[in-house]
Amino acid sequence: MRLLLLHGVFFLQCVRLSQQQFPRLCATTEALLSKECCPVWDGDGSACGASSGRGFCRDVEVSDLPNGLNYPFSGLDDRERWPLVFYNRTCQCASNYMGFNCGECQFGLFGTNCGERRESVRRNVFHLSAAERRKLISYLNLAKHTVSQDYVIATGTYREMNNGSTPLFSDVSTYDVFVWMHYYVSRNALLGGPGNVWTDVDFAHWAPAFLPWHRAYLLHWERDIRKLTGDFEFSIPYWDWRDAQGCDVCTDDLMGARSPRDPNLISPASVFSSWKVMCSRAEDYSVRGVLCDGSDEGPLLRNPGNHNRNLVPRLPTAAEVEFTVSLRDYDTGAMDRSANFSFRNTMEGFGNPQTGLGNSRVMGMHASLHIFMNGSMSSVQGSANDPIFLLHHSYVDSIYEQWLRRHAPEQTQYPEFNAPIGHNRQYHMVPFIPLHRNIEYFTSSKDLGYEYSYMLDSDQRISEVLSPYLELMMEAWPWLLGALVLGALVAMTVAAVAVTMTRVCWGAWPWQRGEKSSAFQLPEREPLIISSDSDTPNYHTV
Repeated sequence: MRLLLLHGVFFLQCVRLSQQQFPRLCATTEALLSKECCPVWDGDGSACGASSGRGFCRDVEVSDLPNGLNYPFSGLDDRERWPLVFYNRTCQCASNYMGFNCGECQFGLFGTNCGERRESVRRNVFHLSAAERRKLISYLNLAKHTVSQDYVIATGTYREMNNGSTPLFSDVSTYDVFVWMHYYVSRNALLGGPGNVWTDVDFAHWAPAFLPWHRAYLLHWERDIRKLTGDFEFSIPYWDWRDAQGCDVCTDDLMGARSPRDPNLISPASVFSSWKVMCSRAEDYSVRGVLCDGSDEGPLLRNPGNHNRNLVPRLPTAAEVEFTVSLRDYDTGAMDRSANFSFRNTMEGFGNPQTGLGNSRVMGMHASLHIFMNGSMSSVQGSANDPIFLLHHSYVDSIYEQWLRRHAPEQTQYPEFNAPIGHNRQYHMVPFIPLHRNIEYFTSSKDLGYEYSYMLDSDQRISEVLSPYLELMMEAWPWLLGALVLGALVAMTVAAVAVTMTRVCWGAWPWQRGEKSSAFQLPEREPLIISSDSDTPNYHTV
């Protein structure tokens, strides 16, 4: 055990953590040469927890169905037919279990035998109390400064590792494991030598897997924060950016205000001003023909609103979100940035959010937020360096959830073949270990154990909005108790006078005159999700 200073709060943390990517136990010469990643589960001392029936070490099966024409090579990139370049045997877990050694529960399941089902709620970041905001920032900062104990990142290609005999891996923090993952999945293909790269490839963007991949990514990040902090109630909040006039979350009590000394930097009053970025120099890596090695590349950059307005005239509107969700087809045509009337392409930002036509000359929806931030967020490969990435993608994921619930698509609507490489239905998501197939996350968040607060029923939403205020009341209860005693006496006096005056002035009680008292209501900006048998959005507030 060790004691950490957690943004002004002492926090007791166990040394052993758990993230994903290359398991440390599989980043050895022996594992790479044998192409086997089947670590022992400590719970029973067997590989993949086989003795307890949690899983077994088995051959990896990959789909050989054809990919699209965007990537005309074979055998040159480590991400092809993932993860076979590195491992052809991994742990394959039983239904309730998950993890590189089957030592974890599937998303939404808990308990010793992973038999308890729970549903967490992702909330609007502006509905968090001051204490909850401090906790969020503290958790992010802890993850940024705690070295991952279970996972490492690859700093060289398999070829540069001499086909496994010379491992090239590096330690990074829990947070930076995820930064590296987002870089690695979207990086250019290295074809050999300086400047020799293929740019028209991305295993998590520009094609159907965009939304399922980021859904899995957020779930793993959320889980790792829970493990790191011991707070298993934690959920990633979301930033509802519809109709925003600026970066609402760029305040020092959230993601950091603008520095008064340099508009490209974060305010020194925010912990994020001291954060260093990695994997943010895509052009440099391409020129040199190398992978990001995880080294420090300078401070976190952000200058929201001072971007190229020819690309992004403004942030997305509520009407554009509604139009996007109304599109019936998940993806269309070549299933790339040219796709017309494609929910995925329009949501990603390459389809016009007013017409649905692909290859839009301006960026909308998801992409517009990245460009608007005008800094570390504006690079696809390095965008996860900015913690706003998480709040942004949490809301993007909620819009994906709206679409899934409105249209209830069959799994056959997700393409089985001819999608750009990495995006077919049965392709394993790069670079996840444990393995996930794209189709597994083409499903409702309810199946994965989480919900969004604005999709809850009215009573639950009211409770969610009021919770920060109830927390403040609990903190101030000794003062409130005294005030309530005095207030009760005053209230009884006032009530007696009011009763008398009402009867004198009106001659009857309100309900005796047939009047209806108004119910307690709170406005909800997000329209409720429509039923499956209607195409008309329900804009009633509750």
